[in-house]
Amino acid sequence: MTVSTEGTVAVLPPGGPAAPARPIPAVRRGLGSRGTLLLLEAVVAFGAALVLPMLAVRFKLDPLDRIAQVSGLAAIQLRFALVGLLFIAAVALAMRLRGGRHFDLAARIAAAALAGLASGFVAAGAVVALHGTPWPMFGLNGDSGRIVEWAHAVANGRPSGSPVYPPAPLYTLGYYAEWFRGGNTAYAFKDLQILGAAAFGPLVYLCWRMLLGPVRALAFGVAPAFALIDAYKPYSQTVLVVLVPVLVAMVVSLSRSGTQGWRPLLLKGAGFGALLGVLFLTYSGWFLWSAAGVLFAVLLYFPWRTGRLGRLKGVAFLGASLAAFLVVAGRYLVVMLTEGQTTKDYNFRFDNFTDPAYYLMWRTDMPGKVGEWPPPGEYGGVGLFALVTFVCLGAAIWLGIRRPMVVTVAAMFISAWVMRMYIASHMYETQTVQLYTRTNNQLLYCGLLLCALVVHLVSQRMAARRAEAGSATGSESASGTAGTGFPGREGAVIGALCAQLLLLGTVSSSMADRYMPAKENTYRILPWVSHTITEQDGSCPRYAPGGTCSKDGDQSWLSFIR
Repeated sequence: MTVSTEGTVAVLPPGGPAAPARPIPAVRRGLGSRGTLLLLEAVVAFGAALVLPMLAVRFKLDPLDRIAQVSGLAAIQLRFALVGLLFIAAVALAMRLRGGRHFDLAARIAAAALAGLASGFVAAGAVVALHGTPWPMFGLNGDSGRIVEWAHAVANGRPSGSPVYPPAPLYTLGYYAEWFRGGNTAYAFKDLQILGAAAFGPLVYLCWRMLLGPVRALAFGVAPAFALIDAYKPYSQTVLVVLVPVLVAMVVSLSRSGTQGWRPLLLKGAGFGALLGVLFLTYSGWFLWSAAGVLFAVLLYFPWRTGRLGRLKGVAFLGASLAAFLVVAGRYLVVMLTEGQTTKDYNFRFDNFTDPAYYLMWRTDMPGKVGEWPPPGEYGGVGLFALVTFVCLGAAIWLGIRRPMVVTVAAMFISAWVMRMYIASHMYETQTVQLYTRTNNQLLYCGLLLCALVVHLVSQRMAARRAEAGSATGSESASGTAGTGFPGREGAVIGALCAQLLLLGTVSSSMADRYMPAKENTYRILPWVSHTITEQDGSCPRYAPGGTCSKDGDQSWLSFIR
């Protein structure tokens, strides 16, 4: 179900340009090699995601000691850098050997590996943070406790405590606990917090591979997503960063449906619908924020001009998608449309008292030390980061107005913005929040994507000019540059991989440090509580503060809620 947006490459028949081309069935053409390579990327990405967590299990340190935490982060960073550099070195070596025949393959593997290593870094940080305790972050308190309780219920054939809560995480946790943890959903949730964080990078990478090449998928799809990676409840953010490329790929396929054969058309439509159904069962909130924008993109890129047959194919594509979606998630959709309408959120948190136009940072209900908020900006109170985002929104639309990928992401950004203001504008009247502050994440992600897409579109134009110059001169210089002075493609790939290694390593370290245990008014309190809860055998976790623990753990977090 790959939908490329990077154009096509003409392949000559075996006998050269003059030889007659032997027709190859569209279903078979290139599927073997391409499918095998994508499978290889998936294996490399998921395998790399497990390397650092497995190495972190062997660390011997006190996770509640700040010096030990810093040493642990440095140890993970060192291993991340060394393993990543090995893959980049393989790419550089492939460039030099056998005329660069295996350069593309090496770059493909390196990009997949970096995506997996980066989320594996965050998962390894969770391993360090929970070292010595069997409990998940926050133990049986708050959302963690409810998820553990509801998962145990559904695994034993009983209804969960909330019919509107996404069922996929509950069933996944419940059955995982039955298979691997003897039914203990609490201890199993710790495993899935770590594994969920590790899977974040590979899943995002593979979804963007439907649209972009390996290195571009890493740089322009995966890197922006790491602003949102979360080890506490990894599934909600993972759905967001996966949903965006899936919806974009669906719109791209719709725009081409008028010229496709019936069989691949229906299979693609059903595949997208089923995948969206799984995502909806995992976390449905992002669908609400995105609905208006996606509807706009669908109407804009529907194959209106391809004749009656083309329009019929477009309807068939959407019908297959809708049918598959309803088969997978129809029952839960009915629950959300009925009982979900009566579910109200009355919990006003820190961000609900913040200027609603500020979305660049979500401080949650444990904001930590906060001074003036939002932080004062240089332009009418607006910071440089927001200005760059809005400029890139305009530039992306300017450069890619005819590209479904750009327009769909921009439409999802605007849709989330409008929904945010609509709900916030009724907050005083209804005295409800309805989780509108979570649009922060979608606005931030789509804004970062638009910035990345500007670089993507500009680099594509530079590459096209370089190719034109190369074809005009007939050859490249020994230094790997064309007549225009643009650098060679190989150098750009290696440079991009090096930059991504440092960027993702730094971001992953920051996101892992976010959950290092500490008794303070931030999410660091979540793993701290995990070290203060009595284990099921009556003993305290190995590094319990002062060697003391209790049934519910340290409850000082209650005074931090704002």
